[in-house]
Amino acid sequence: MAFRSLMRQRYAAPLAATLGAAGLALYPRRYVHAEAPPSDDDGVERRPIYDDKPSLYPPPESSPSDNPPPPSPSTSSPTPTDRLTVHIKRARLFLHGHAVVAEDKVNELMTSFLNLESSFTSTIAGLAPPRESGERLLPNGIYVLVAAMAGSIVTRNRNIVLRASVPVAVGVGAAYAVLPITMRNVGDLVWTYEEKYPALAENHIRIKERVQRFWETGKAHTAMTGAMIEDKVSEARGAVEDWVKKGK
Repeated sequence: MAFRSLMRQRYAAPLAATLGAAGLALYPRRYVHAEAPPSDDDGVERRPIYDDKPSLYPPPESSPSDNPPPPSPSTSSPTPTDRLTVHIKRARLFLHGHAVVAEDKVNELMTSFLNLESSFTSTIAGLAPPRESGERLLPNGIYVLVAAMAGSIVTRNRNIVLRASVPVAVGVGAAYAVLPITMRNVGDLVWTYEEKYPALAENHIRIKERVQRFWETGKAHTAMTGAMIEDKVSEARGAVEDWVKKGK
């Protein structure tokens, strides 16, 4: 019994220490604070290593005296290099602006020339007669030139008015005779330009009416002259026949 009690007293203290250490490790009742090296600022709050909550005290604000003022701009005058740079910049901008304006003017001029050329070629192509009409420009145009030259030859010994007007009239008449579709297209084109000037358009209409009236009058007189000639021929034929009958 004495030996048993002695053994209990010998192993009781280490067992109690082991159980106490295990209890503290499994169920801690206090937080363990991390040790920090000593610092001059004693007002900084120490936080435990297991605490995730933010601090209740805001960080100290820095005073305006801590921030150095911004450096003041230099008030020194520009150097000759800076002034030369400014002048070169202005000269380059001036030349660039004038070069752009000149380029735009050249582009506008070339565009107007191209539009004029396209309009001229399309207008000339529109004057030609269609292929299905059977009208040809080459031989018929030569006939018109020959007729105008014949009118000039006929009036070479006349006054200046006849020498200037008769070839034109003969040529225009021949053109209307051998190139009717082309002359109608030319007349429509001339009329589109004459519509821009009312006085010229009125004169054109007046001259056209006079020419038509002269043409119709000439046709009527020609028909009357033909009828009179036929009557005279028939009368002469009857008289010859009567004379022949009497002679028999």
